[in-house]
Amino acid sequence: MPQQLPLVAPGSPGAELVVGQEGGAAVRRTVLPGGVRVLTEHMPGMRSATVGAWVGVGSRDETSGHFGSTHFLEHLLFKGTARRTAMDIAEAFDAVGGEANAATGKEHTCYYARVLDTDVPMAVDVIADMVTSARLDPAELETERGVILEELAMNDDDPSDVAHEQFATAVFGDTPLGRPIGGTPQAIRSVPRDAVWEHYREHYRPETLVVTAAGGVDHDALCAQVEAALRTGGWELGTTDVPAGRRVGATASPTGGAELTIRRTTEQANVIVGGTCLNATDERRFVLSVLNAALGGGMSSRLFQEVREKRGLAYSTYSFASGHAETGLFGLYAGCTPARVDEVTALMVHELERMADEPMGAAELARCIGQLCGGLVLGMEDTGSRMSRLGKAELVHGELLDIDESLARVRAVTAQQVQALAGELAAAPRSVVRVGPFGD
Repeated sequence: MPQQLPLVAPGSPGAELVVGQEGGAAVRRTVLPGGVRVLTEHMPGMRSATVGAWVGVGSRDETSGHFGSTHFLEHLLFKGTARRTAMDIAEAFDAVGGEANAATGKEHTCYYARVLDTDVPMAVDVIADMVTSARLDPAELETERGVILEELAMNDDDPSDVAHEQFATAVFGDTPLGRPIGGTPQAIRSVPRDAVWEHYREHYRPETLVVTAAGGVDHDALCAQVEAALRTGGWELGTTDVPAGRRVGATASPTGGAELTIRRTTEQANVIVGGTCLNATDERRFVLSVLNAALGGGMSSRLFQEVREKRGLAYSTYSFASGHAETGLFGLYAGCTPARVDEVTALMVHELERMADEPMGAAELARCIGQLCGGLVLGMEDTGSRMSRLGKAELVHGELLDIDESLARVRAVTAQQVQALAGELAAAPRSVVRVGPFGD
C-alpha cells in the first residue's frame, strides 16, 4: 500500500516513518528541527550511496528581475563557500572516486553525489556547505555567466533541444512554465548578482530542504550528519518545525494551440506536435505511461513502426510526457527531411487519433505493460534512481509507492482507460513547432 508523507513537525505523529521495500530494503523518513526532511532507502549489500539535497524551487518560481537565477545558482553553489574553494569541492569528490552534479527543473533543484558508503559523511558535509554557505563571489559569478552563456549556445546548436524548449513555450505561452529552465541569453547577461543572492536567500531555507539518500546508508547516522552540517553552515533550525507545503498549482487555464517555425541551417527538420496533458499527481498518470509506451515508447511502438519502419520517413521518432503541479506536457516528435514535415506531422497525429478511435488489442496492451514493468524494475537497480524517487515522492506526490504497488498500478490499466485518455489528448488544442531550413 502507498505510504502517505504528511507535512508534520518533529516529534509529531508521522514525523518518523518506516516503510518496508522489496529485497529487504527499507525507507525511513524523519523531519528534523527547522522542517528539514530526510528520507533514506537502505539497500542491503550496496557499497555505494547516492545523496541528494533537494530545494523546492525551480525556474517557474523566478520573479521579474530574477529570471535565470535558479540555473545560475546550480552553477554557483559549486564555486566556493566560506570554508571551501571551488577546487576544494572538486577535489573532495575526485579524491574518493565519487561523482557530484546538480540538476535544475521547472519546480525543483537537486544537488547530488554518488560515493562509497564510507564517504557519505564527506558528501553530506560538502553538499550541505554548498547549500547553506555559497559565497556567490562577484568574480566567480561573472566567470560563470560566460560558462552558462556557452552552455545555452551549445543547446541552441542542437535543433532537437531547440524544438523541445520552444515546444514548452508554444504550449504554455507567456507563463512561468513557458520560460526555459536555463534562462535566456538575455536574462543571463542582465541578471545582477544582487538578484541571484536575493533568490538564494529567499528559497534556500530549512523548511524547503529535502535530503534523500539510497544505498549503503544508515538513516540515524545520516540525520545526525545532516543536522550537524546545516548548523555548521549557519542555518537556524529552530525558527520553524513544519516543512514548507508541497506545491499546489491552480487549475490550468485552457490555452489555444500555437504554431512556431524556427529557421536553422540543418539537413534535417525537427517537428513536435502536442499540447497539455495530466498534472504530476493525476491518478491517471499510470494510464498515460501505458499510452506513451504504445504510441512512441520503443521499437514496437506505433510511431516507430508507422513512421520509420513502414515508410522510412524518419530515423528518430517518439512520444513523451511530463507533469507539473497543475498541468503537464505531451508531445510527438520526429526528425525528418524538411519536405516531409507536413506528411510526418499528419501521420503522427493520425496515430494518436487512431488510439482514441479504437481500444488497444490485448497483445499490444500486455506488451506495453510488460515494457513499463521491466523498465521500472531495471531503473531501480541503481542508487541514483532510488534517491531521485524519494525526492519526487516527498516534493511532488506526497506518497511513497513501493515497487510492487507501482507495478500493480501499471498492470491495472485497461485498454478502455487508454482509449479515453487518448481521446482527451487528441481533442485538446494542438501546438506545432518546426525547426529546420525553412524559409520565412
